[in-house]
Amino acid sequence: MTDTQTAPSTVALSDAAAAKVKALLEQEGRDDLALRIAVQPGGCSGLRYQLFFDERTLDGDEFHEFGSVKVVVDRMSGPYLGGATIDFVDTIEKQGFTIDNPNAKGSCACGESFH
Repeated sequence: MTDTQTAPSTVALSDAAAAKVKALLEQEGRDDLALRIAVQPGGCSGLRYQLFFDERTLDGDEFHEFGSVKVVVDRMSGPYLGGATIDFVDTIEKQGFTIDNPNAKGSCACGESFH
């Protein structure tokens, strides 16, 4: 990376993940919720991801829209998530959200925490 290149500062939601979030929100019958993506201390590698629906707005939140899906990242989690892509996989082996994060130096076997 040269001096003129910078890492992406936002998180991305794949089409598959956006479709799944939209379906979950429709099941809830709510259109006032956003998908909050946060990084919290914990897990076997030091930091863990949290994905949950939230109606709150916190000071310093970053908002992103992917179609009709709203995604929010808090000020403290933003630096850890810049350039990360949230996807949804539905295979015979696994179903759920995955996070491809270029900021993670390593992760644990469960894939739910990183450092």
